[in-house]
Amino acid sequence: MAVDEAMNDSIKNVHKELREVFASGRTVGGDWRESQLRGLLDLLYENESELTAAMAADLGKPPFEGWVTDLLTTRDDARDALAHFRSWMKPTKYKVPVMATPGKAWTEPQPLGTVLIISPWNYPIQLLLVPLVGAVAAGNTVLLKPSELAPATSAILAKLVPKYMDGDAIRVIEGGVETTTELLNLPWDHVFFTGSTRVGRIVMEAAAKHLSPVTLELGGKSPTIIAADANLPIAARRVAWAKYLNAGQTCVAPDYVLVDKSVADEFTDLVVEELIHSRDKAPATSIVNASHVRRLEGLLDDHGGHELLPRKSDPTSRSFAPVVVAEPDPGSALMEEEIFGPILPIIKVNSIDDAIEFVNDRPRPLALYVFTESPETERRVLDRTTSGSVCVNHLMFQVATSMPFGGVGPSGMGAYHGKSGFDTFSHTKSVLRRPTKGDLKATYPPYPKVTQRIIRKVTRWPNK
Repeated sequence: MAVDEAMNDSIKNVHKELREVFASGRTVGGDWRESQLRGLLDLLYENESELTAAMAADLGKPPFEGWVTDLLTTRDDARDALAHFRSWMKPTKYKVPVMATPGKAWTEPQPLGTVLIISPWNYPIQLLLVPLVGAVAAGNTVLLKPSELAPATSAILAKLVPKYMDGDAIRVIEGGVETTTELLNLPWDHVFFTGSTRVGRIVMEAAAKHLSPVTLELGGKSPTIIAADANLPIAARRVAWAKYLNAGQTCVAPDYVLVDKSVADEFTDLVVEELIHSRDKAPATSIVNASHVRRLEGLLDDHGGHELLPRKSDPTSRSFAPVVVAEPDPGSALMEEEIFGPILPIIKVNSIDDAIEFVNDRPRPLALYVFTESPETERRVLDRTTSGSVCVNHLMFQVATSMPFGGVGPSGMGAYHGKSGFDTFSHTKSVLRRPTKGDLKATYPPYPKVTQRIIRKVTRWPNK
């Protein structure tokens, strides 16, 4: 179903107005960028209750969990940008080769222009506003498209963003798939999308029609490797926590576990115990909607393994209790599709090398986790696997740093957080300046033999 003509015209007008604001030069200066970052920090601080209430309405997310996963992470990224963006804006000098002397060479970052940020529902504030940090730190005008599957959060952000930030340069458009489709029909200077690999392909195809560059933050099946020497109680507690957080609806959640057979039974018992404790004691985030509950139920229908926790789900209330599946069929849908829910497959392996081979036989994941007390084992996994990021002896905390975050291959392209977010939304322009004085005619064709000899001498050719 397409958007109506009036809505389509409105989308085009917003796009046009954003491009006009950028063309005016208003967003280029450091003072504008600083004011936007400060406004974003005020938005988070002054509206904590309203924002966490919106996430609770959309996802049943406990307020403290919403504060930690969405508000705190966004605040930290905005603070980092505020502290460093002026140094990121500075030119970088380069040495001028002999053939280009005399002269001065440097690069300088400049904003790309008008960018589109499309966010998902699972962390509806963090995954919309952290990319925004990089975009405004780099001096762009921005159109934000929050997820329609988190309608309360979408509505509060649409209300607050223009109140705290430059409402002419940073706009919010709400709507469903039809709205996103119309947005992607327009030429953007950059498209930033977070979501599934399937939709990522659609976004990339649409952007290609305009040769718009894209950043795709996708997902996939992030593995966890448990070595024989791992601290099993700690590993079990941390894996269970990461799988239970946000009801497993996290792109870097542990999707499945590969555990050394010598400790597999002990680890499995421990992780089941931890998940039982979580099911009984901790408040749970809901599955986003009934359709996703039924999708998770379908993954449990034909996995070929053994379920170690009883199924307990209800599409009406959007609840889905954690389930551990031991030894599922590697060819089952459970082991081929991203789970995005609180189901934890556990597979025994004979060795670390077998675990590495299992991972490498599958698409490159967004994240990889390894639990080991051995530096040699850690190094072997780091050297012989490829993933967007790695966390050793814990899970998901790598995303909370200012290090670049992004996927590789089917799990995404491009990165953000910290300076990498600034770089994603910037063009690094190369500049060379040469003086007009001392312009020797002998350096133009036809080249006199004496000129040729001098040039060969000063360039040390041949190189001996």
